[in-house]
Parts: sequence; structure tokens; C-alpha cells
Amino acid sequence: MNNAGIAQKGTSWGGDSDNWRAVFDVNVFGIVNVQQTFVPAMLHQENAAMVITTGSKQGITNPPGNAAYNASKAAVKSLTEGLAHELRERPHSNVTAHLFIPGWTFTPLAGASVLQTKPDGAWTPEETVLYMIDKARSGDFYILVPDNETRREVDELRIMWGAGDIVEGRPPLSRWHRDYKALFEEYMREGLGSSDSGRSR
Repeated sequence: MNNAGIAQKGTSWGGDSDNWRAVFDVNVFGIVNVQQTFVPAMLHQENAAMVITTGSKQGITNPPGNAAYNASKAAVKSLTEGLAHELRERPHSNVTAHLFIPGWTFTPLAGASVLQTKPDGAWTPEETVLYMIDKARSGDFYILVPDNETRREVDELRIMWGAGDIVEGRPPLSRWHRDYKALFEEYMREGLGSSDSGRSR
């Protein structure tokens, strides 16, 4: 399990370069260090092995608010995709890589250090880990975890909208752009409506 994460705030130009370095030292180089330390030995094991790396939905959808954290987790996604490809292309490889993308989980990073009671929308760490193990055993690379507030279909639509910014020539992060707010909301309504009708058949 390759897990490293802090969420010190780093804005795009706010003079908080120390926070940026701290976030990347932990969130990115922590992941790199584990890969480079353990993967070479794992390659020679007889038994099947996995490297499960913790990413973040923020590294995919890139919500405004903490550019340093988002960028670090985007790098983790890229690193883990690269690792998966390299392992897959290696002859007789018995090691696989997986990107663990938790939903809202009640941990210290997500408020458990200050809140005494788990919010209704969050999953417990145990729920999240059990979901992760089940998907990893099934061979999923992208382990996109829901929670009690955001189901998988919502995450999928948000991810596809973000990719559409590039393909359709919209402004970056158009989901939060005032000129695209109504269009995004309509897109979500239509997408969830199609999903719900498909499930009811």
C-alpha cells in the first residue's frame, strides 16, 4: 500500500512556495520513494503482488481551492498509470499497480481530527478499504470509491465533463465557470436521468 498525503494549502501565486515543496515532497516523492524501494524486490517474487497507490479525486477533477494538493495528486495519477504500463509490458510480470481514489472518508485529513462524529455523507475507513480490496481483487486499475453523498455515476460524469473541457474547447475548470454553470447542471441532470432509467430496466 503506497499511501502518502498532506494537504497544506498552496495557491497558484500566493508566495507559499514552502507549502508547495512540502506537499510535493510528501505526496509525490513519498510515492516515488516507495515505488523505487519496493518494486524491484517485488518483481522477483513467485507470488502475485500488488502496488496500490492512494490518489485523489482532486487530482482528476481539479476543483479550485488548493492548487498544490491537486497538482500533487495529478502527478500521483500519472506516476501510477506509468507504473501499471511498465509492469504490464514486463515479460512474466507477476506484479500489478492500482490507483486507489477514495471518496469522502472520515479520516484526520478529512476532518476526523476536529469532528467527533462522522458526517452522514462520509464513509468509514473500513468501508473504503473493503471496497478497495474488492475492486483490486477484480483487477480494476482505477478504484473509484463512492461515499454516502456522491455515488459513482456522479463521479463519472464529473470526470467526463472535465475531459470535455479539452475536447470541446471550453475554458479550464468550466464546471466552476459562471458562464457554464447552467450547462453543467443540465448535463448532470441528463446524465443521471439516463443512468437511473437504465438501472430501472
